[in-house]
Amino acid sequence: MAYCFELELGVRDYECDLQGGVNNAVYLNYLEHTRHEYLKSLGLDFAGLHQRGCDLVLTRCELDYKAPLRSGDRFVVRLRLERESRLRFAFFQEIYRLPDEHLVLQAKAIGTGIVGGKPALPPELQAVLERGASPNG
Repeated sequence: MAYCFELELGVRDYECDLQGGVNNAVYLNYLEHTRHEYLKSLGLDFAGLHQRGCDLVLTRCELDYKAPLRSGDRFVVRLRLERESRLRFAFFQEIYRLPDEHLVLQAKAIGTGIVGGKPALPPELQAVLERGASPNG
């Protein structure tokens, strides 16, 4: 899979469950944080879009858990962004444990924009999707 962005993170003790692995819900935070950092790398500020009347929202998220992360593990979240339809985009994301690059999770997050109470994609995101979603264009 070709990625256009990646972010390295580490597991914190409080993110783990009684079995010693990262709680399933925490992975959603890792994925969301990476999406927000990716948008920032493109000059798209999630909060700034909201202040201008556009909210980017997820409509669906699919996760396939492959292996657990444990306290102290380092990992990388990689993503690519594609147009899903006229009003939808999809983030394809994978998490790999470091340093062995063992696949931990695969995800697909589908979203859209809400502008003035109606589904629409902001022009800035439209431009990103048209040029191939790479931070370097």
